[in-house]
Amino acid sequence: MYRKPSSTALRLLALSSILLLTACDKIPGLGPDPRVAQREEEAKAIGGACRHALRGLEDCYTLNPKAPKASVFAGWKDMDAYMRENKIEGAPSLLGKVEKPERTERSSDIETEPRDPAASRNRS
Repeated sequence: MYRKPSSTALRLLALSSILLLTACDKIPGLGPDPRVAQREEEAKAIGGACRHALRGLEDCYTLNPKAPKASVFAGWKDMDAYMRENKIEGAPSLLGKVEKPERTERSSDIETEPRDPAASRNRS
């Protein structure tokens, strides 16, 4: 003859299955995607580097369009607080500062005035 399980047995079974599943945090596919966490950490590092290079947030966003803006801001803000606490001066960025070559004798021979566009057209 079949006996129906008691409510206590069902509760015990449910409790034990829940406990078993909570111990399985290392099963692939059950946790957060590690690539997302890595991307957010990289964005925080970008924000911190921008703050240390004395760049504004808008410049940082423009230079790194694929980085998540919230994480970039968090990194920038953390670095700002760290620099203020420890009285650290930022290091100006060298990006975009290229020295112009000096003029030589040959460069003075090069034509600097724009040509007349109508004179160079082929009229056939």
